[in-house]
Amino acid sequence: MASAATPDVRPSNPNFSSGPCAKRPGFTLDALAGAFLGRSHRAAEPKARLAEVISLSRSILRMPADWRLGIVPGSDTGAVEMALWSMLGARGVDIITFESFGEGWATDVVKHLKLADARVLSAPYGELPDLALVDSRKDLVFPWNGTTSGVRMPNADWIAADRQGLAICDATSAAFAMDLPWDKLDVVTWSWQKVLGGEAAHGMLALSPRAVERLETYTPDRPLPKVFRLTSKGKIAEGVFKGETINTPSMLCVEDALDGLRWAERIGGLPALIARSEANLTAVAAWVANSDWADFLAKDATTRSRTSICLKIVASWFTALPADGQVKAAKQLASLLEKQGVAYDIGAYRDAPPGLRIWAGATVETSDIQALLPWLDWAAAQVAASFVPAQ
Repeated sequence: MASAATPDVRPSNPNFSSGPCAKRPGFTLDALAGAFLGRSHRAAEPKARLAEVISLSRSILRMPADWRLGIVPGSDTGAVEMALWSMLGARGVDIITFESFGEGWATDVVKHLKLADARVLSAPYGELPDLALVDSRKDLVFPWNGTTSGVRMPNADWIAADRQGLAICDATSAAFAMDLPWDKLDVVTWSWQKVLGGEAAHGMLALSPRAVERLETYTPDRPLPKVFRLTSKGKIAEGVFKGETINTPSMLCVEDALDGLRWAERIGGLPALIARSEANLTAVAAWVANSDWADFLAKDATTRSRTSICLKIVASWFTALPADGQVKAAKQLASLLEKQGVAYDIGAYRDAPPGLRIWAGATVETSDIQALLPWLDWAAAQVAASFVPAQ
């Protein structure tokens, strides 16, 4: 049983939400003082800020020079939907699902786009499906990192270099924390609200030359809303990839995104961001190895996410509870931590098995993760005492 002793140290920043995520260390609202509020996003100076978001993102992520990157509406969801509705249907498609958001893309493809040649390759929470089943002749839709399951792709070896289909990757909780294999991908999406802790509502859409070719040579047999349209008269809408957004962006959010990107650049770019996330996962892994009540939801260590770390409760008192009792106990554990002001918003995602989800992306200090872990033991002991009959 975990210790019931109240820890002496508290995290300096108790924000461990998986989205919107913690702001960068040292952030204050003063960082947004230069925002072009009340200005048109089409004016020269505000447009230059939008273009800077694109150029800094490209640079930090080491994106190939021949890729296009644009700012799009609707966060990561909007970016993925733009790709699905604009590109799919030219050939068959495989959709990989192992958590909630992948399941959402499968629903879109099968039930809303109603593509006849669509196959869903699924796995339960904590696992990946058999990636060897992916058909390189088909398009492919998949998350790189399962935000709600704590499971990530271990590599891209399973994606064929000579694939005929497009590889459409939802990388919202992977970009800026994991080294994405651009040569194996064709569409990559993310949002500002994840690894760099930006504010919500804006998405990023990155397209390879193969994806651009699809857009310019394939016209889907369905109407496309204005916010999904990436071409004009059969050609790619180049303005989208130069800061000419389809709808009106928040220039306050733009300034915030730039603050995160500039911070990332100052600390050493992608290698430094990855190292910070890896250190956080290492701290949690060392604690899990000695825990008598918690374990990773991800069964294979090579697939453990270093951003959205998902934990399951394996204590005998917990596993003996009925399903509704497990949900209640897990929620009580997260609620105790919130009441103590040591961890906010770390309950498991609503569709995931009951447990905890700790955001450990690059904006989270390892010292805060280390300070949190004894509090997890404390909360688990409190909850166990309320569920285990007195002896």
